[in-house]
Amino acid sequence: MAVSDVPAELIDAVDGLHRAIDDNARVLAERHGARLQCKRGCSGCCSDGLTVFEVEAAAIVRRHGELLAEQAPGPPGRCAFLDDEGACRVYDERPYVCRTQGLPLRWIEGGRELRDICALNVIAVETLAPAECWPIGPVEARLSAMQAMVERGELRRVALRDLFTKRPNKGR
Repeated sequence: MAVSDVPAELIDAVDGLHRAIDDNARVLAERHGARLQCKRGCSGCCSDGLTVFEVEAAAIVRRHGELLAEQAPGPPGRCAFLDDEGACRVYDERPYVCRTQGLPLRWIEGGRELRDICALNVIAVETLAPAECWPIGPVEARLSAMQAMVERGELRRVALRDLFTKRPNKGR
């Protein structure tokens, strides 16, 4: 199954999940206020090579088909969706991982809780209460479950750069 074959109801479910993520992320961003340096054009976390589940890619394709067909991805080394000023060209449909970048993050790995935050943000994440960090895991599980409904449970991912049909000029 291709990204274009993802059922509309699953894309709608992804949109609803993204709204819930934004609501919860906004609460954390407000709690940390001025200590977060993220703003339009800050793209230090916007790395190249990001992949997303097909269900998230389909949400981008549904609303940005023209951009994907008529514009080329950004230069290698940066997220394919960044414009020349470092702003996201698909901001409202950006994937989950992009919606929580810059926030203090926490996750469990090997039985230990780990934490991280963008180096530009002045927060000692180790001193925060768990509720003051974004928990990595629950949203990923929901996206995995949505993706599993697409085609016999396969958890295929798509590179954001591969969503573009137009390729950059050789000089770029």
